[in-house]
Amino acid sequence: MADNKFIWGTGRRKNAIARVRICAGSGKFLINNREVKDYLPRYFWASQATEPLATAGVEGKIDVFVNAHGGGLTGQAGAIRLGVARALLKMYPDMRPVLKKAGFLTRDSRMVERKKVGLRGARANKQFSKR
Repeated sequence: MADNKFIWGTGRRKNAIARVRICAGSGKFLINNREVKDYLPRYFWASQATEPLATAGVEGKIDVFVNAHGGGLTGQAGAIRLGVARALLKMYPDMRPVLKKAGFLTRDSRMVERKKVGLRGARANKQFSKR
């Protein structure tokens, strides 16, 4: 693989979208031009975003650059995980069984249910007053 050749992967979760670029490098991981620990302050979010690299065994060998927007940080962390896994799959096609078994190639399709007419929320009804 030629140096400085970027491989793209797109990840989505809830209302978040992450466009991920990876290339061979020194292990840099930037999300919206910020370090992972700065952008994702909770350990769970940061570890979720970097999981595919650890599973594939390429931590410290690949530079990852992410543009994430939409949703909250939980959705963005999940979107980044999917985007990184898809990009790794393009770079290393033989990693498919490992990534698939860990569940990194599956898009989490759960979305927020829409609010219904006449209700306070998706399912919550107005408070009933007997008298």
